[in-house]
Amino acid sequence: MTTARTPAAHDVTDLGLAAEGVRRIEWAEREMPVLRLIRERFERDRPLDGLRIGACLHVTTETANLMRTLKAGGAEVVLAASNPLSTKDDVAAALVAEYGIAVHARRGEDRDTYYAHLQAVADTHPQLTMDDGCDLVSLLHSDRPDQVREVLAGTEETTTGVIRLRAMAADGALGFPVIAVNEAQTKHLFDNRYGTGQSTLDGILRATNILIAGRKVVVAGYGWVGKGITSRMAGHGAHVAVVEVDPVRALEALMDGFQVMTHTEAARWGELFITATGNLNVFRREHFEAMHDGAIMANSGHFDAELDLAALRALAEGHVREVRENVQEFDIGGKKLHLIAEGRLVNLGAAEGHPAAVMDMSFANQALSAEYVSIHHAELEPRVYVVPEAIDAEVARLKLAALGIVLESMTPEQAEYVSSWRHGT
Repeated sequence: MTTARTPAAHDVTDLGLAAEGVRRIEWAEREMPVLRLIRERFERDRPLDGLRIGACLHVTTETANLMRTLKAGGAEVVLAASNPLSTKDDVAAALVAEYGIAVHARRGEDRDTYYAHLQAVADTHPQLTMDDGCDLVSLLHSDRPDQVREVLAGTEETTTGVIRLRAMAADGALGFPVIAVNEAQTKHLFDNRYGTGQSTLDGILRATNILIAGRKVVVAGYGWVGKGITSRMAGHGAHVAVVEVDPVRALEALMDGFQVMTHTEAARWGELFITATGNLNVFRREHFEAMHDGAIMANSGHFDAELDLAALRALAEGHVREVRENVQEFDIGGKKLHLIAEGRLVNLGAAEGHPAAVMDMSFANQALSAEYVSIHHAELEPRVYVVPEAIDAEVARLKLAALGIVLESMTPEQAEYVSSWRHGT
């Protein structure tokens, strides 16, 4: 454990949980060698010296190691939760009491508290934003437009946030450049697919303890998240159907061996429903009415808007009860439908989120992107940028090196061959 210090500014549940938080943060760090290597370099070079960073991220052990890395680079960091159910209270306590990082996050906080915590981050006048869902960026632009000019740049962690940012940029509303960390290959190919695939299954099993084998599972959305979930469900013996609006993705799902259905067909067929679209009201009143008694619903998209919860509550007419921890039962005229983690992110609301080994790459991209924009912000326009290829390649190189894997190199002849147009038949 680190030496005790005066706690940083905070609104957390219980600082007495800090010791357990430290143990879990250190356990996660064992699986995050790339971020550890970056932190060691940051401690030497201090590339973020004096930079104020406001972060709105899931307060987990993996995020804690990112915060430690940013602080090691010289940044002044303040963190709020990006989801009311994703905060690990012991981690929040450890960040404040043991690592001297300001945190405003409590598991289960209500909507007013959630936004009060975002306002607390904004009060520090961040020069760099770090978002998971675009809530901090949105708050600054809508509530504090005068502060927008103080922000040099931002980074965005997830698909939903990138969608919102691109909409802002298209409207000419985005006031500073943002790096879409989600678009890095070393992020979405691994975090979105393998991380969400495993952690979604984990959350569902912890909440319900159901048998997946033989169960009819419907996955709405076949982006990288949906692909990860379907592969893990199929691997456990489920019969899987996919709902998609994109014809190419639907065709890909079909050729990957899954059924493709409309929402209405899927509602009549499925037993377990998982949303992963980044959109709203994916399953609605008419779908709830068509579902079988005992159907279970979970969300792996960012916000709890993917399921029409207002319609579900209206159908239940107040007949709602908690039947297991993190499982609500809605009685709609004798038929019972079940909802996990209040329709919020199932992998964080009912489990611990992604394994640290995959978040290692995602948060390495965050740290290196923060370093990049601290140097190059003046060259960037107020729009959404992908992670520079050099950063993506560096993260992959560091990860392979940490795993003890050595890549083959092309011979000079091979390098000349692939770079020349003169070679033919």
